[in-house]
Amino acid sequence: MNTGILIIAHAPLASALRACVLHVFPESASGITALDVPPNEATDTTRAAAQALLAQMGAPYTLVLTDVFGATPCNIAQKVVDGVNAKLVAGVNLPMLLRTINYRHEALDVLVARALAGGTQSIMQVAVTAPQNQNRKPNDPSHYDHSQ
Repeated sequence: MNTGILIIAHAPLASALRACVLHVFPESASGITALDVPPNEATDTTRAAAQALLAQMGAPYTLVLTDVFGATPCNIAQKVVDGVNAKLVAGVNLPMLLRTINYRHEALDVLVARALAGGTQSIMQVAVTAPQNQNRKPNDPSHYDHSQ
């Protein structure tokens, strides 16, 4: 049994994240839904849309992912998950989402832990090792001044 995934985020982030996931896992289209929260839309309208999407998913459990804790999408998501078989995680990013797609078959609490790990473990500083950023040795004939 797979957990449904609902992304509720500022427009157009939710749809963009879903599109990225479907680029990698096109077979998971039925298990992931996105709700873009447009600016200046009434909260009641967005909440009703979120509840309708949650009901349409028909999954026994749902993981709801939102972008920013305390922002409108998260506040709406908090109300939507209250009293249903769902968990909410704020701070969604693409690695987190890819991780959740891979482990949708696991229990909801385990999936939440995997989402948090996938999101945080993917944040890192990346070293730049391009030749143009390396220290030059004087008169080094093997050094070329061009982009690679």
